[in-house]
Amino acid sequence: MKRDYYEILGVVRGVSEDDLKKAYRKAAVQYHPDRNPGDKTAEEKFKEVNEAYQVLSDPKRRSAYDQFGHSAFQGGGFEQGFSSATFTDIFDNIFGDIFGASGGGGPSNGVDLRYNLEITFEEAAFGVERQITFEKAAPCSPCQGSGAKPGTKPKTCRNCKGTGQIRLNQGFFTLARTCTSCFGRGTTIEEKCPECRGKGRVQRPHSVSVKIPAGVDAGQRLRLRGEGEIGESGDHFGDLFVVIHVKEHALFKRDQESIHLEFPISFVQAALGAELEVPILGGASSMKVPAGTQSGEVFRLKGKGIKRLNGSGYGDQFVRILVETPTNLSGKQRDLLREFEKMATAESQPGITSFLNKLRDLL
Repeated sequence: MKRDYYEILGVVRGVSEDDLKKAYRKAAVQYHPDRNPGDKTAEEKFKEVNEAYQVLSDPKRRSAYDQFGHSAFQGGGFEQGFSSATFTDIFDNIFGDIFGASGGGGPSNGVDLRYNLEITFEEAAFGVERQITFEKAAPCSPCQGSGAKPGTKPKTCRNCKGTGQIRLNQGFFTLARTCTSCFGRGTTIEEKCPECRGKGRVQRPHSVSVKIPAGVDAGQRLRLRGEGEIGESGDHFGDLFVVIHVKEHALFKRDQESIHLEFPISFVQAALGAELEVPILGGASSMKVPAGTQSGEVFRLKGKGIKRLNGSGYGDQFVRILVETPTNLSGKQRDLLREFEKMATAESQPGITSFLNKLRDLL
C-alpha cells in the first residue's frame, strides 16, 4: 500500500502552503539522486516525495486526497497520473539553479561584490561622497566577451544542442542538469582568446562614486546596482555591496540615533552649579548644570544627536556628568576642606545622612 502523502513529507493535515514547500524542499534535497549516486532506496524515496508534493501542492488534488485518499486517483472521475512536465516546473520553481535545474541556458545574473569602506564618526553622522576603486571582472576587449580568439566564434555545443542542459528521464518525471560540456553556456570554444584564455572576462580596476547618506551606521550596507562583476555569459552585471565601518570617536559613543558623552566637571561646579559649553557634533552647545549635581547624572540635549536615516529629525545627545575629586592638594586647600567638613550639615550631605540612618537601623 502507498504511504500517506502527509507522512512522506513529514507534515500534518492542514499544513500551510509555505510549510508544505519547506518540507518538500528539505526532503527533496535529502533524497536527490545527485546527493545519493547509485542509491536505489534514495531514488525511490525521491520519487515518492515528488509524487506527494505534486498532489498536496495542487488545491483540487489535495482536496480530493483529503476526502478519498489514494483512491481519488484510481479509476474514473478524477485526473489520473502525474505529469513529468508539471513536476519539472515545480522542481525548477522551488530550487532554481540547485542541482542544475534552472529553466534553460539563459544568461547568468552576474556576480555580486563586497567592498569594506571605513569612514569617520562625523562622516557617518553628516553623510559624505567617496570615490572608491577596486578590481572586478569586465568584458574582454579583444574577443568582446565571447572568449573566442579574435576572428573566430564560439560554436553550438554538440552535447546539449545549444540549450545548456541535459534532460534525464527518471520514471514519471524529468530532471534537467547543466551540460558538462559547455557548463550551461550552450556554446563551446575551440580556439581561446589569448587575452582572457577563453573566459571572456578580465580583471580591471574600476572606480565608482559612493554617496553615503547622513545617519548611516556601522555594519549597514549600501547597494550599488550593476556595479558588480559581469556574469559568465557576459550579459548581466551583479551588484556592489558597500559595507560601512565607522572609526571610533575620541569623545562620543553612538547608540542608534543617540550620542553619549561623558563630561567631567569640578567638585565646585557640581556643588554650586554652572553653565557649561558641551561639545556636540560639529560644534558646542550650552548646558546648565544645577547646584548639587551628583556624579553619574545624565542630561539630555534634545535634537543634538544623529540624523534619522529612514525618517525625519534627529536623535538626542546624552551627557553623563562625572564629578572629579581634587588631587594633589596644597596645604591651604586641605585646611579649607577640613574646615568645610566641620561646617557640613545633614541637609548638605543627604546621601551620606540617608546611608548612616539605614546603617544605624540595621545595627
